[in-house]
Amino acid sequence: MAKSLYETLEINDTASADEIKKAYRKLARKYHPDVNKDKDAEEKFKEINAAYEVLSDPEKKQQYDQFGDSMFGGQNFHDFARGQGQNVDLDEILRQMFGGGAGFGSSGFSQSGFSGFGGFGNQGFNEPDLDTQAQITIPFDVSVLGGKQHISLNNDSFDIKIPEGIKNGQKIRAKGKGKSYNGQRGDLIIKINVASSPDYERDGSTLTKSFDLPLKTALFGGKVQIKTIHKDITLKVPQNTKQNQKFRVKELGVLDRAAGSKGDLYLKANIVLPKLEDLDEDLVKSLEEKLPETV
Repeated sequence: MAKSLYETLEINDTASADEIKKAYRKLARKYHPDVNKDKDAEEKFKEINAAYEVLSDPEKKQQYDQFGDSMFGGQNFHDFARGQGQNVDLDEILRQMFGGGAGFGSSGFSQSGFSGFGGFGNQGFNEPDLDTQAQITIPFDVSVLGGKQHISLNNDSFDIKIPEGIKNGQKIRAKGKGKSYNGQRGDLIIKINVASSPDYERDGSTLTKSFDLPLKTALFGGKVQIKTIHKDITLKVPQNTKQNQKFRVKELGVLDRAAGSKGDLYLKANIVLPKLEDLDEDLVKSLEEKLPETV
C-alpha cells in the first residue's frame, strides 16, 4: 500500500515519532519561504507541514497507516496537493478528513476521493506560530552594563540575560518560553524598553553627563571627583572652564557590539555659583567693584 506522506518527509513508514519530528524540522527549515526563495518552496513547505500534521498525531497516523494513499483518491500526496489548485486550504481538508466531516464514516473511508473539496480559502497550511511577544522596561544602567532581568509570564518565572549595550526597542529571544504545540515549543520574543536617566543622555555608543563644578575650580582649575556608570574617576579641569564646556573620557561610554569597542563619555560642566550671603562681606564688596560688566 502506497504511503506517500512518509516520502514527503523523506522517511520510511517504520519511522519513530522522534525520527518523524527530526525529519520535519530539517525539511521545514530547508523549505521555509523566508529561507528558500525557489518558486516551488512555499508549496513544498505546505506539503511538509500537512504531512507532519498527520504523522505526528497518533490517531491520524493510525488511520493513514491503515488506508494509505487511498485517502487521496489513490494519488500520492504530492500530486493530490498540487491538483487542488493554488487556493486550497490543506489544513481544512485534513480537518474534514480526520474529523469525520467527510471521507471517513463509521464504515471506513469513502473511495470517492476529494473532488468536492476544491476552493477552500487561501490561508494555506502554514507552520503554527508558537512564538510569544512581550515587552519589559529595564533601568538605564542595566542597558549600558548588561545584567539579568526577572520575568514572570503565564505562570512561568525565570531570569533572562540582558546583553551589555542593548538599545531601546531592540528584541531578545528566550528559547523555549513560547507556546507549545505537538511537542514543539516556541520562543518568547521580548521587546526591550529602556527607562530614561536623569543623569545621562545616550547617542549610539556615546554618553553625556553633566557634573557640578564649583566656581572657584572653574576659575582657577583643579580636580573633581565624579561617579560614572562604570567607575568613579578624577577629572582635572583647567583654569577658566566655561559653562557647558565638555570633557571627553575615552571608553567610558556604551559597548558597540558590532565594532567590539566602547564609546566615549562626555562630561559637561555645570558651574555652580555661590550665594552672596555665604561669601565674606569684603570679598562681595571687592567683587562688586572690580568684576567686569561686559563679557
